[in-house]
Amino acid sequence: MDYTNAVIFIILAFSLGAIMIMYKDRIPVSLRKGMAITSIAMVLFAFFLIVYSFFNLGSS
Repeated sequence: MDYTNAVIFIILAFSLGAIMIMYKDRIPVSLRKGMAITSIAMVLFAFFLIVYSFFNLGSS
């Protein structure tokens, strides 16, 4: 199974989370809460993809 798309998503999700943490003072107040919830959801889904790919390593 090709995990290229999952790897790209995982990298982008963790990058978005890091950017949100580093630049939290520069993000406008009106966007801060929505972007934080979106980045948390993306990071949680990235963790799920990592665990799922570990469970399915030998089944291809």
